[in-house]
Amino acid sequence: MSVLNAERIKLTTTKSPIWCTLIAVAASIGFAALVGVGYKSSADSGDNPFGEFTASATQVGAVQFGSMLVMIMAALAVTTEYRFGVIRTTFQAIPNRTQVIAGKALLLAGFAAVLGMVIALASFYLGQATSGVSLSISEGDNARELFGVPIYFALVSVLAVGVGTLIRQSAGAISLLLLWPLVIESMATLIPKVGKYISEFGPFNNMNHFLGNGGSVDFHWGPWGSLLYFAAFVAIVFGAALFLVNKRDA
Repeated sequence: MSVLNAERIKLTTTKSPIWCTLIAVAASIGFAALVGVGYKSSADSGDNPFGEFTASATQVGAVQFGSMLVMIMAALAVTTEYRFGVIRTTFQAIPNRTQVIAGKALLLAGFAAVLGMVIALASFYLGQATSGVSLSISEGDNARELFGVPIYFALVSVLAVGVGTLIRQSAGAISLLLLWPLVIESMATLIPKVGKYISEFGPFNNMNHFLGNGGSVDFHWGPWGSLLYFAAFVAIVFGAALFLVNKRDA
């Protein structure tokens, strides 16, 4: 509990988590409103390229932009301590390094899950208001696509803590976390032969499949299998981070 309390103080008294949270909320909810307006405008003109308006459409901003801010916030929670040498003091106060990193991940995952729930619900209802379409949470896959957002936020925060612990440098950790879904798993799919497997087995692509944004990729399992696949990927990265943090110098 002392570890969690210390991390809570760091999280609530530094500027980067506050700014990341505010930008994540504004970008996610704002994009949901724009999607709704665009859908309504297209529907009114009789030319609707968006197809059916679903819960996943209202969560595009959260999945694409909000998650990025959550990863940046979680990565900075680790790399900033390495940058200023505070991590040495932390490890001196709490010699159990696994407990320190796990405490960070647990607190950030809990905060990210609550943030994701707030963003998901706000985006869901604002998207309906601006689109003029009424959606029911209990209808079809809407519940999974809506409540999957806080799960996604919690998992990517743990992933970012792991990557930050492995790399220990802000620019490198953030670059990897952002480029992985935006470039490696998106652009690499254009590579002949190899691209097909990157699409099917990319962890972020699988999470998008769970959230209803899998596109035309032919995955080897259903949405819940994709969630387990992404969770296993996060566990491997975080496990490697815990192993190395106990082997390396602070």
